[in-house]
Amino acid sequence: MESTDLRIFQAVAREGSITKAAARLGYVQSNVSARIQQLESDLGTMLFLRHNRGMTLSSSGQTLLVYADKIVGLLDEASRALASSTEPSGPLRIGSTQTAAAVRQPKLLAVYYERHPSVVLSLATGHTQFLIDKVLQYELDGAFIGTQCDHPELQSIPVFDEELVIATAPPVADLEEAFTKPVLVYSIGCSYRDILERWMQGQGVRQSVIMEFGTLEAIVGGVSAGLGISLLPRTVVAKHAAEGAVRAHEVPESIRHMRTEFITRKDSFISSALHALIDLMPRASAQTSTDMVQ
Repeated sequence: MESTDLRIFQAVAREGSITKAAARLGYVQSNVSARIQQLESDLGTMLFLRHNRGMTLSSSGQTLLVYADKIVGLLDEASRALASSTEPSGPLRIGSTQTAAAVRQPKLLAVYYERHPSVVLSLATGHTQFLIDKVLQYELDGAFIGTQCDHPELQSIPVFDEELVIATAPPVADLEEAFTKPVLVYSIGCSYRDILERWMQGQGVRQSVIMEFGTLEAIVGGVSAGLGISLLPRTVVAKHAAEGAVRAHEVPESIRHMRTEFITRKDSFISSALHALIDLMPRASAQTSTDMVQ
């Protein structure tokens, strides 16, 4: 079993298709198909279930994917460690929730890039569970997530403390009226959605209309237009509230605060580029969102 075989296997598993995996890797489709068949023959087990919609991992394939992620991740990490220098440089793959990326990251990353222009920085956004999975799979060097992290393979640094509010259209007078409106949320896996749904259930509020949106801008726009309500950090809606586009309603102390944490794998090599970013975080967390980094 070669590392190339594992990378091809990973791609097919992620894409669910030989054709898509070949396009992603820049390989000929027949070569990808042959390597998968040879890998199955070498291991003496079927790794994929073939069907007219593509390919799905078998139970053996799911087991192999766990090891493939670790092996390929460690190989890539070894390359980064050997190429690392004391001066921050090279690729740095960071993830963030959309809310943190919109409000907290711009100044932090701008200062970071000004100090370390040799670092090739990339930022991926998604909900918290998506980001955790990407870090576990070695696809991100670290990520800002919207909840406390207790995964045994991850370590975390508390970075920001967000005050949460219920955002509504300006005419909505109070929370009682707000709860009659549809709830606008991200997909399953979003921390804000989880908090809001648990709180509403605890209050005996049954909300049957839940609308999922893919971006923060779409949620805030829907709230402003009167389409529904959402639970968001005050920093996200402060400008809109000041302009009279939305109204921010305070929530009980029990759910008012959410901590943003930065996670990395416990077994990962911490490059000089990642060290430099982590070193900026305490200064960032000590500032307000409007004067985050000096």
